Amino acid sequence: MPAAPPDPTSATLSVRIWDPWVRLVHWGLAGLLGLSWWSADTGRMELHLLSGYGALGLLVFRVGWGLWGSDSARFRHFLRSPLAALRHLRHFPRREPDTEVGHNAAGGWMVLVLLGLLLLQVGTGLLADDQVLTRGPLAHLVSGDTSDRATGLHIWNFNLILAAVGLHVAVVLLYALVKRHDLVRPMLTGRKRLPAEAARRAPRMAPAGRALGWAAVVAAAVWGVSRLG
Repeated sequence: MPAAPPDPTSATLSVRIWDPWVRLVHWGLAGLLGLSWWSADTGRMELHLLSGYGALGLLVFRVGWGLWGSDSARFRHFLRSPLAALRHLRHFPRREPDTEVGHNAAGGWMVLVLLGLLLLQVGTGLLADDQVLTRGPLAHLVSGDTSDRATGLHIWNFNLILAAVGLHVAVVLLYALVKRHDLVRPMLTGRKRLPAEAARRAPRMAPAGRALGWAAVVAAAVWGVSRLG
């Protein structure tokens, strides 16, 4: 008996969905978060400040890149309504092909939460003053009470970041175990295998010159902020 013809709906194509800049921000922030925790825990506060400046630069770059970067990086591309996120989660136990060309409806909100918490962390760090060795570069621009509140929030908010990161990692693992969706490899390689129909919606990548120009502006701004202290 001749073999059945292949089902065209089962074919997949390798599609580029993440540019190098999104991946650099993602893994760079992961590394700097660990470095910030370790440097503060061991009293290496000069290194802690440098780590914070690095995180500030990556975050500001990512916010701008979310406005004028590659399609899959833009907030308007992946931020959908909360109802869309709930509908997506309702179908989570269902095993089905991965057709997302970027963040899914729930993942987009997770990105927004993480960016918000990290921005709050670096923002309060700029205003913090531990009254012993380390003072943020903008602490002298606010009152002592404001700086004290920023210092307390800087410490307290780190626990929220750890909870959010833990949830993020757990969800990525659940997607791998329950739905058989590999969300890690695309963030490493930039490419993802998608059904042919979904592959037609491959996102447009922004030119490298735009990213490098924006990175230079951000680097200069962060350097200027660091010199204020």
